[in-house]
Amino acid sequence: MQTHQYEVIIVGGGGAGLMAALNASRGAKTAVLSKLYPSRSHTGAAQGGIGAALGNLEEDHPEWHTYDTVKGSDYLGDQDAIEFMCNEAVEAVYDLEHFGLPFSRTPDGRIAQRPFGGHTNNVTGKPVRRSCYSADRTGHMILQTLYQQCIKNNITFYDEFQVFDVLVANGAVAGVVAVDLATGELHVFQAKAVVFATGGFGRVWEITSNAYAYTGDGVAICLRRGIPAEDMEMFQFHPTGILKLGILITEAVRGEGGVLINGEGERFMERYAPHVKDLASRDVISRAIYMEIRDGRGINGKNYLYLDARPETINKYAEADGRTRPDGTPYRVTGEEILSKIPDIADFCRTYLSVDPIKDPMPVQPTAHYAMGGIPTDVYGRVLVDDKNTILPGLYAAGECACVSVHGANRLGTNSLVDILTFGKHAGLNAAEYVKGTDFQNLPEDAAGFTMAQIDQMRNGDGTEKVAELAQEMKREMFNNVGIFRSEAGLKAAYKKIQELRERFTHIRVQDQGKIFNTELINAWELGNMLDLALVVTESALARTESRGAHAREDYPKRDDANWLKHTLAWLKDGQVTLGYKPVTITKYQPKERVY
Repeated sequence: MQTHQYEVIIVGGGGAGLMAALNASRGAKTAVLSKLYPSRSHTGAAQGGIGAALGNLEEDHPEWHTYDTVKGSDYLGDQDAIEFMCNEAVEAVYDLEHFGLPFSRTPDGRIAQRPFGGHTNNVTGKPVRRSCYSADRTGHMILQTLYQQCIKNNITFYDEFQVFDVLVANGAVAGVVAVDLATGELHVFQAKAVVFATGGFGRVWEITSNAYAYTGDGVAICLRRGIPAEDMEMFQFHPTGILKLGILITEAVRGEGGVLINGEGERFMERYAPHVKDLASRDVISRAIYMEIRDGRGINGKNYLYLDARPETINKYAEADGRTRPDGTPYRVTGEEILSKIPDIADFCRTYLSVDPIKDPMPVQPTAHYAMGGIPTDVYGRVLVDDKNTILPGLYAAGECACVSVHGANRLGTNSLVDILTFGKHAGLNAAEYVKGTDFQNLPEDAAGFTMAQIDQMRNGDGTEKVAELAQEMKREMFNNVGIFRSEAGLKAAYKKIQELRERFTHIRVQDQGKIFNTELINAWELGNMLDLALVVTESALARTESRGAHAREDYPKRDDANWLKHTLAWLKDGQVTLGYKPVTITKYQPKERVY
């Protein structure tokens, strides 16, 4: 076992982790531990853009962005945190520009912007161009740009190190324990501050846009150390995943004019969101697709619909909507223009569907996409451990693994990249500031004991259960009963099934007893994380007897502000979930019915 000492440890090498590292390293000795090579992190899959009210193409204001985010959250987002994020978004975009990120540009050289679902002109109610983008590979460009800046700043990276545990001593963080995947050796990292930036947990569901590595590690690690998870029932299904695969077709396709078409050839979103139609928020569109399919209007009666981005279709509906370009001329596009703005999407469709999106509509279905819930934090990234917002000194979280809460019950498109940039930055800055006035905590005597116990259990079970089979059963159960629509009966069945799977998990036995790149061991441990999170999600969803944002209960179809305008806190101990609640912060905007 090797021991290292850094003032700040960042766990995760995606956008939030790199932003935290870059800012922490300016004031503290910093290292990044990542289970992946950083430029392979899931931020690279983000396609559509960064929401920021630059106003480059038309009038826009951070206040409008704030209101849209509050409304999109179905009023479960904390309004002080949302206002903080939306005001910081403009500076975050210009910071990236100064770092060298190659944004798409207007003819006069400014950062280009396009419409995105749920982002509106608050006066007219019509979609506003707020998304700052780099073709349809914005996340990839963010990763490359930030990683280059981190290398320039001489930050130390421990790539392909899987963190298994966070160490707490004397009521404060002491460090983390990790396994070097290349050797199987245990490493203890002593630190004054630890920032978790480990991403989401979409692999819990059968059809997902999430990368294979998105298994909720940070949230699960914290749960095992008595730290609660917040609003875990709020998980977003993106409306347009590639049929059967779940690979995302970015909302930018609809921002450029693409429309959703049902099996009757009808543009159906006019029924569900008459003002903004195909640019409603994701929860609204996902449910609309589900209901179209349920009512027999899927393509050829099957469980998918079309996303149509053919130029003739876009131009037809742009004329019907009275859509114009920034100069006031009618909005018309050519195939070349569409391809220039969504080159990766076109390539995905040709590769996986044998469909050319300029000539044929794309078959889509909703896909598990984004966790609004996670480790509770404040706007400075500090982790909160109870309903009184008590801070655990030295522990921070940022990005999708954290719950600030700026997304509430439903995240608007482009706000995930705003989130990682804004709160990654402030988590790093505040971690560096915190370590100036504190000493290293002494490491526990058996610092790696809990990690070794977890590994020993997976190596020494009786082998009567297989990881792959348990994983498939979990994913299917969660997709069927804890998906876009939920009910008491389905949630109770899912809870019972997940408890059964957690018990069966104790019987697995890893066949590969080697140490070098033992991916079987890591996959087994990741399944344990997902089973823990599945249990928490299901129990939190069962308790919330209302429909709000991404949480849609068929047996409780109305939003219930009188009883449920509050955040869920969930603790997991000895296989049982304990729930608590805390109030939503409301500043300017009182809850009202969402109209799109």
